[in-house]
Amino acid sequence: MATAWAVAYAGFGLACALSGTPLLYLGSHPGPSTLGWGVAGVGALAALACGAVARYGLQPALRVLLWVVCVLAATAAFGLLMDVITLVFGQGVDNGVAAAHHVLAAAGVLLLAATARSRRLPAAPVLQAPSPASGPVQLVACAGTAAFLPYAAMKITWASGGTFAGMTGEEMLAVSQRNGASGIWVTLESWGMDGTVLLAALGAFLLWGLVRPWGQVFPRWTLWLRGRRVPRWLPLAPALIGAATLAPYGVFGVGYLTLATAGMVTMRRGDFHSSSDALLVAWIGLAAFAVYGIALIVAARSYWLRTHSTRRTRVDVE
Repeated sequence: MATAWAVAYAGFGLACALSGTPLLYLGSHPGPSTLGWGVAGVGALAALACGAVARYGLQPALRVLLWVVCVLAATAAFGLLMDVITLVFGQGVDNGVAAAHHVLAAAGVLLLAATARSRRLPAAPVLQAPSPASGPVQLVACAGTAAFLPYAAMKITWASGGTFAGMTGEEMLAVSQRNGASGIWVTLESWGMDGTVLLAALGAFLLWGLVRPWGQVFPRWTLWLRGRRVPRWLPLAPALIGAATLAPYGVFGVGYLTLATAGMVTMRRGDFHSSSDALLVAWIGLAAFAVYGIALIVAARSYWLRTHSTRRTRVDVE
């Protein structure tokens, strides 16, 4: 599977490079189409690595090479979460080819990681009961959840018609409509709810599912699913996509805001009445994404380790 993906990814990049189709967009501005050659190179390198593994086995050097290509594919998948969010609320993606590239790269991350971690398992793997994450990991989950509280308060203030950072709820609704918000998004805001707050709540649910036993075995309140083992990919797939998008976006964004706060770079006011208002809102949003993204990485790693090589069992979890 990984080899087939590598060939397809290389062909995708080559086709984009030869046709002059850009794979990267900065807002509405397309990036250079020559990036397609880079994608083709990553695919070719992955194909060579997978072919070598099939011929010589998973040697240490090949394992390292697979992880390098996996990181490159993860970098290319950046933006997939934003594509999913815009599709959920009916706004459509900014560019279909770029979105397809994100999906293809994310699939490569999963396949390459599985290949790099493959090994011969013992005939009778040790049975692991559902277990919570360690105390420090759960504290990180608390921090990731708490980071969204100021963000949620800000968004709910606007959705309920209040004023924050010099912007009223009516002005923010007009901005959303001007930026192409879908009917679902506008309807939610008219009901006093904000779509991103609902997504933040789902993110917190995912985070705690990664650190609590009910994320490994369906709990009693899931009715007919109760006691069944949760497929590892079910929480890990969205966790890896979210971490790969939100962590770098938030961390680099916080770095830029630090420079802007120090007066070393200029903060554009955008739709806000002043640069200081825009800076305040950006701090609240990007700090939440950074802390949550890092917490998601820590929680996903803990979940991966705690669920590795377990058998399916039926256990009731409160």
